[in-house]
Parts: sequence; C-alpha cells; structure tokens
Amino acid sequence: MNINPNIDKPIFVQIAEQLEDSIFTGVFPEETKIPSTNEISALLNINPHTVLKGMNMLVDEEIIYKRRGLGMYVKAGAVKNIRRKRQDQFYTQYIEALINEAVKLQMSKEEIITLIEKGYENECNSN
Repeated sequence: MNINPNIDKPIFVQIAEQLEDSIFTGVFPEETKIPSTNEISALLNINPHTVLKGMNMLVDEEIIYKRRGLGMYVKAGAVKNIRRKRQDQFYTQYIEALINEAVKLQMSKEEIITLIEKGYENECNSN
C-alpha cells in the first residue's frame, strides 16, 4: 500500500481504494481475511481510526464484512460489486466526457466508434 498525503484525496479514501483494488485483482480473494486496522496503520504509520474509516466505506459498499473477534473478511460477491461500481464510474468519468468532447468537435457517432475500435485494436495488439 502506498498513501500520498500530498494529494487532495483524503487518506481514508486512498486506503479504501487500494484495498478495493487488491480485492479486485485477487490479492485478497473472496472470503479471506484482510490485514487488520492495526496492521495497516502500523505499515503506513497513520492513525488506526483513519484506516477504520476507509474500511467502513468498504463495509458500507458490501465489499468486506467483520467477523466479530476475528477481523475483516472479503465478502462473497465483492469482485462482482466492484466491477459493477467501476463500470458505472467508467461511464461517468470517460464515456460522458468523450461524448461531450466529440459533440464540441462535431464528430459523428460513426467517427467516434471508428476511433474507439482503432484504439482498442492497437491496445489488444500491443499486449
């Protein structure tokens, strides 16, 4: 985990995002234990309450849950929930912005699709 205190994003949000990404990429599979609040706070040298606040965001989003006396665990279905959330964010952050800019440039739907297909093919061929 890597926290940057010099950016505008609150530290607890950075923690939640990094834990979420670790779950999404399989570092912490579903129904496995994640590091404790104290472990993360010691690793990052930050207040345990800040870590807990980030973890509680993930609890609210039904990505992790607490087993009393045992710690926090990744919830079954967490990857599906994260994928759905990220797809919604993808639309809002990228597709809406793409369409708005294309309209300003007076591009047709077909021109946009052609550019997307070209970019997608280039990306797939480079991997």
